[in-house]
Amino acid sequence: MRKLKIGNIEISKYPLLLAPMEDITDRSFRYICKRYGADILYTEFIASEALIRDIYKSKQKLLFETDERPVGIQIYGHDIENMVEAAKIAESANPDLIDINFGCPVKKIATRGAGAGMLRDIPKMIEMTKQIVKAVKLPVTVKTRLSWDFDTIKIDEFAEELQDTGIQALTIHGRTRAQLYKGISDWTLIGKVKNNPNIKIPIIGNGDVTNGPQAKEMFDRYGVDGIMIGRATIGKPWVFKEIKHFLETGEEMPELTLTQKIELAKEHFKKSLEIKGMPRGFFETRRHFALYFKGLPDFKQLRLKLLTSVEEEEVLELLNLINEKYKDF
Repeated sequence: MRKLKIGNIEISKYPLLLAPMEDITDRSFRYICKRYGADILYTEFIASEALIRDIYKSKQKLLFETDERPVGIQIYGHDIENMVEAAKIAESANPDLIDINFGCPVKKIATRGAGAGMLRDIPKMIEMTKQIVKAVKLPVTVKTRLSWDFDTIKIDEFAEELQDTGIQALTIHGRTRAQLYKGISDWTLIGKVKNNPNIKIPIIGNGDVTNGPQAKEMFDRYGVDGIMIGRATIGKPWVFKEIKHFLETGEEMPELTLTQKIELAKEHFKKSLEIKGMPRGFFETRRHFALYFKGLPDFKQLRLKLLTSVEEEEVLELLNLINEKYKDF
């Protein structure tokens, strides 16, 4: 039986992980994803400099609830000393693991040498990882991409170097930084790393998995120890449950009914208000709402009202109205 082991974390059978995403994987969203089958959750990624400077918004990202465990805190930055200090601060929040972001392709991050920008300086990447592993007692993991661009693909080489630093798992997104999120994620290279006899740590694959059949193919064909899912969860946090249902039964799970989606939206909304209050709790949840109801016909006006409401009761009334209007859809 497949088993993903990272430190004291052990996930058997078909490990599914929620990818860290800025402005998406906050506490309320993680709460919903956990309820629907995510095995390991990650915070939004956090800038090392912001943690060191004690920026309030960044320090808030360190917070999580006990029922989210196992949970990882992901940090990024270009300066080794700052990253080591940030890792220590993250460790003080008592997560289950510390993850280093060497994969974010966003221009303002990558062009400063952080995130995927570190792929242009592999020796520095290795040294930074080594120093962080030495500085903290928690398991350290890394998330990265195949390379900076197609001309410099060496993931099979530097994966071994990363392993030698003492990290306890490696997540690989099957694109280069130059691709951003375009094109198709190349799982053959992820599989090449996983099947390298010198690689002993868990290899987690990431990129383009949106359903059960795809997940089964990646587990079976490439032998990865886990699958990390990011963009497919936005507007569909129940995707973990759908994938696990297929992996365990070989059958597609029935689509959630509109009423079930409405109740999920309410739960998500109320959890966000509980954590952040109004109006922030709603402002940071409404991006999900529009996608929860994607595909409903003639939904433009209701969608606009839902996205511009500023009162809690009005939001709940609109959700009830959607349920009534489309009950036969």
